[in-house]
This record gives sequence, C-alpha cells and structure tokens, in this order.
Amino acid sequence: MLFNSLEFFCFLAIVYLAYRILPFHWQNRMLLVAGYVFYGWWDVRFLFLIAFSTTIDFSIGLLMEERHMPARQRLTVSLFLIGAAFFFLCPAWSALAVTDVEMTTFLTPQKMGLQVLVGTITFVLIANFLIDRISRMPKERRRKILILCSLFVNLGFLGFFKYFNFFIDSGENAFRTIGIDPTSLRLAVVLPVGISFYTFQSLSYTIDVYRGRIVPTSRFWDFALFVAYFPPLVAGPIERAWHLLPQLSVPRRIRLAQSMDGIVLILLGLFKKVAIADGVAPAVDSVFTSSGAVSQSDVVFATLLFAVQIFCDFSGYSDIARGVSKLFGIELIVNFHLPYFSKNPSEFWRCWHISLSSWLRDYLYIPLGGNRLGGTRTYFNLFLTMLLGGLWHGAAWNYVLWGAYQGSLLCGHRLFTHGRETLPTSVEAVSGTTDLHGGAVRAPRLLPDWISTPLRIVVFFIFCCYGWLLFRAHSFDQIRAFTALLFGFGAGGPSVISKPTTAASLGIIVLSLLQFCDYRAQRLESFERWPPALQGLLYATLIFILVMGTSNAPVQFIYFQF
Repeated sequence: MLFNSLEFFCFLAIVYLAYRILPFHWQNRMLLVAGYVFYGWWDVRFLFLIAFSTTIDFSIGLLMEERHMPARQRLTVSLFLIGAAFFFLCPAWSALAVTDVEMTTFLTPQKMGLQVLVGTITFVLIANFLIDRISRMPKERRRKILILCSLFVNLGFLGFFKYFNFFIDSGENAFRTIGIDPTSLRLAVVLPVGISFYTFQSLSYTIDVYRGRIVPTSRFWDFALFVAYFPPLVAGPIERAWHLLPQLSVPRRIRLAQSMDGIVLILLGLFKKVAIADGVAPAVDSVFTSSGAVSQSDVVFATLLFAVQIFCDFSGYSDIARGVSKLFGIELIVNFHLPYFSKNPSEFWRCWHISLSSWLRDYLYIPLGGNRLGGTRTYFNLFLTMLLGGLWHGAAWNYVLWGAYQGSLLCGHRLFTHGRETLPTSVEAVSGTTDLHGGAVRAPRLLPDWISTPLRIVVFFIFCCYGWLLFRAHSFDQIRAFTALLFGFGAGGPSVISKPTTAASLGIIVLSLLQFCDYRAQRLESFERWPPALQGLLYATLIFILVMGTSNAPVQFIYFQF
C-alpha cells in the first residue's frame, strides 16, 4: 500500500476514525491489526517473517532479564506464532487476488504452507523445552546465548532473502571451478518489502536490552505494535525502542496543534514525492536505463536530477510517516535535516537518513572500537561501517562501491582535517563522539565565512552527486562509461534525456526556497513561524503544484526495495 495512493487514504481514514472512538488498549490492538493489513496489502505471506521476529525478540528480551517467562506469556507468544503460520501461509491468498506478487515453489502456500505450519509447531515445542534449560544457566552466559540467537534469527532472515542469490552469483566462477552449476543453487524468491528496516528496528531492541540501556517490556502486544507500527514499517525511519515503546505503552493525548503539524507534513511529503520525485524520475531513467551512448550533459543533469529524486522520494516518505504518526499522537524521529547544505561527509551523515547512520554508529562502529583504538583502527572502522552500510541498501556491487566511496570520503575528510581545525562536525553520525578528530586545533581562516561556507557546500555537493551516480548506475560498465564522460574521456552520444514535468520544475524551485529558509533559520519547517497570510499562500502553492503533479506516472518509493 503506497502512501501516495487513494487506497491508503481510505485506509488511513478508517484507522483514524476507529482510533478516535476506541479506548487506549483497543487503540493499540487496532493499530497492530492496521500494521499487518498495511504490510499484507503487498503480500500476506511475508507477515509471517514479522510475526516470527516479533515473538523471538520479545521472548529473548524477557529471558535476558528474568529467569522464567510466565506461562501465560509463553502461551500467548506460542499461539501467536502458530496462528501466524496458519493464517498467513496456509490459505491460497493469490487465488483471492490479495497479492500481486508471483511466488515460486519455495514459498508457494499450496506446497509449503502445511510444512511451515508443522515446522512452526515443532519449533515452538522445542523452544519451550529449551527455555526451561536456558533459564537455569548463569545470567551472563544466558544473556550471551540469547543475544546470539536474536542476531542469528534477524540477520539470518535478512541475509537469506536479501543476499543469498547475490553471494551465489558473486561466487559463480568459484562454483564452476569445482563443477557446480550456480544456477541450480539460486532461489527465485521475492525480497520482502522493507525487511532491512523492520529487522534493524527489532534487532536494536534486543541489543539495547542486552547492554542494559532499556528494561524489556512484558507487554507482548505493545512490542508487536512497536515492530509492526505501520507509518515507518517499510521505509523508516528506523525507530528505537527507548523512543517509540514508551509512547505506545501509555495513553496518548491528541492535540490540535500536533494534528495540524501532521497534516502539513503529509502535504509536504506528498508534494516532494508526487510532484517532484515522480516528475523527474522519467528524466533520470531516460539516461540511466539507456542502452546506447549518452552525452556528457546527459550524465551531469541526470545525476543532479537523481540527487533531487532520491531526496524528495525518501524524505517525502519520512515526512508522510511522521505526519501520519502525529495524527495518532505519536512522534517519530526526524530522518533528514537539510543534508544538501552539508559542508563535508561527516556533516552529511548527521543529516541524511539519520536513523540508519545513528544505528550504524551505535551497533556497528562503536562496538568495533570507534575512535578509541588508534588512528589506523579508526580509519578501518569508518570504512568498514560505511561499506556494510552500502551493502545494507541492496544486494548489488554498485551499492558496495557506493559504501566504499562514502567510507573513503569520511576517512579522507578525517585525514585532511585532523589537527587542522576545531570540528564539532566530527563524524558524529558514525562515531557518536564530537572528538573523533582527536582534539584538533583551529586553523587560520583563508577566506571569510560568507565565501568559504557556500564554496564548501557546493564542492561537497559535487562529491555527493558522484556518489549518487554510483548508487543509481545499473552496472560497472555504466559507471566506467559515465565517469569517463564526466572527465572528458570517451565518445559521447546524442542527448537522450527527457525533460522533467512542469510540476517537478516548479516544485524544485519552491522546495529549494523552503530548504534555504530552513537553513537560514537553522530549523526544519521554519515556515511555521511565518505570518498566517504567507503560510496560507505557501500551502495553496504546494497544493496547486501537487495537483499538477498527479498527472505524473506513479513511481514506487525507492527505499521500498531495501
């Protein structure tokens, strides 16, 4: 179910009406059902993965702190998982036209539903038997075993569905050398939408419990809602338990100002997505999907337009998610903070996809040692973190190359600035510290700020855009060809790029002005402080351009594939 579809707004209207009528505890149950309906609209069968992660991580969280899991909770969790296997996998949902996704024999309900159900029942019986054994272990040993189980289950699902075929294809030559046909090992399964987002969200809960940062919840249905809360479910932001769970565990008071802010965010998100991102998508595709030669100007303009597209597409989704959540009295974290006004890579990663960059910082970079183990190890940790961050985005080598490029930028920036200037902009997005550069000293200013700041923004934006070329390219051959054209090498072809729509062109102008106003005011949505008449003019302009943009061909949100 897409945020920019009529069916979603019908769904939202029903959910919101029910939410306002129901008492608190039933509100949470209803939102949980809504989350499953929202995700199941794409494919009901993959709801079993969400249910499995939910039951595993909830149980592990409790067992890490308590020796015994109450019998009532064990029964609830067990029946929930078995019921999920039966309801989501056994019926022939495709025959009822509930899903448009064609599955292979690996997950065909008619052939596998019963087997999975039997396997789930067997798993539940074994798990309940092992719980009694695990509960008698010393606490520290028990906690280590349980966190390893959580890592194995969550990363196992993610690795299997997202990366299994990628690694099989990558090792094709090695398999052929030993006489194995790699095509026989490939599994033609569909990547579950948003699996990277809800996997990281659920996994962060058990890691935080293990580290003692949060107390595990004993309320199963609240935790199930935390994993399946529908606004951020498929494309973030990646919420943390310490931020979202407390809001789900207490009654919410819906304030008029909060609801109005939510409506404005929804409008702004739709404006970014429908009018701008979908309006420039055909121009970007006309170059990056071209099978023939393109011109140097095509590569430049297509890359610039993709920088606009991916920002408007992804931040638009985050704005809509935050806005919808505000209607329920629930606040989500901000995922973007003027990233294209960044002056260096460390600042960029504090402002772009903040929920992911902070996740990588807290659960990967810092455990690797951060900047505490010397300069060489710091560079290694930075590079590896961004390399894996690139792989998180997708099972393709261009994403790995993009991650390596971002890691190189961070390492290069640290190497260049270390000991030269005082930088509170010290790769906090990855390191979580403001002294990563090791107590650097202030360098003499060669240019006044009113010249150096715009210059640094423009220079880094150029580096950022080349990264987007790596991200968007569909092959190494295309990367080589486009890079050669950018530097004036190779033979270019005739121009093939199509023009963005009028709505997109007008939208880019309006959004650029809004972003500049936010940058000058050093706060997001600074227009909320404008005079009422000026605000009204802005909202009317956004609505007008949005209506124009409805003629754009709808494009799926880019980050759904991750």
